[in-house]
Amino acid sequence: MPRPDERLRDFEAQRPRLRRLAYRMTGSLAEAEDLVQEAWLRWARTGESVDAPAAFLTRIVTRLCLDHMKSARVRRESYVGAWLPDPLVGSFDPRDAGDGAAGDLTLTLMLALERLSPLERAAFLLHDVFGMALGEVATALDRDPAAVRQLAARARKHVHEARPRYRVEQAEADRIARAFFAASRDGDIATLKAMLADDVIVRSDGGGKVIAFLNIIRGIDKVLRLFAGIARKFQDKPVMLARVEIDGLPGYISHDRGGVLRTTALEISDGRIAAIYIMRNPDKLHHVVAALAAEGAIREAGASSPSS
Repeated sequence: MPRPDERLRDFEAQRPRLRRLAYRMTGSLAEAEDLVQEAWLRWARTGESVDAPAAFLTRIVTRLCLDHMKSARVRRESYVGAWLPDPLVGSFDPRDAGDGAAGDLTLTLMLALERLSPLERAAFLLHDVFGMALGEVATALDRDPAAVRQLAARARKHVHEARPRYRVEQAEADRIARAFFAASRDGDIATLKAMLADDVIVRSDGGGKVIAFLNIIRGIDKVLRLFAGIARKFQDKPVMLARVEIDGLPGYISHDRGGVLRTTALEISDGRIAAIYIMRNPDKLHHVVAALAAEGAIREAGASSPSS
């Protein structure tokens, strides 16, 4: 039987990878942390020697995620307004570094994963994103390899249809994000019209905790009227706190009108903004507050909580 310190060492070596897998499965950092902690408890109670800790722990976390997602889907059906995954702020969150393709899974593709069954999602993530052999994936999912191959193929088709076809260079991403923030802050409709795609959408997640758009706003005319109306209605201006990448998309963190913290991610297609993803749900922004505070980006006395 391995010593407790050896078991802890093996687990800590896998923890970042397990956390990324759990987040990609659930879309929630808090739930990912809880599931990885439960995996540790099961790993610590394992009395037998394990030749391949990485595969063993991956199997535990995957099965925990699948069980969790059964109840999570029920809760999602009663969610207030549009749902978005917890924003992963790339420049501040070192936990999402590494794993090659895992770091390339953008918010756009995370939303595409939501349309998959839990098993399809697991098969795609384990095989296509985390690079596991199909045989290992079949063991993790307790399914026949042929069935897993079909699951992964169906998932791959759906996900690839949603994959962005336009790669944004860092300098262009920074320029677009800053220009969009300034134009939306000032109600500069002419500039916004030049930046937005005709079929642009706005998706906003407040979780019923703060004001957000309950429905997805679709089409450039509706979106322009939306920003014009907000600029007319509110006298106070939002403040950009940091220009960051959010789940692989250009974006920023800001204090919105009324002092609510938010993240904004922009999906770019052919040089124009095709989608705007706004996170205002304070329950999903605690990690952003902590990261900003650690970076010294929040200095206002009242900015210690997401909904201040």
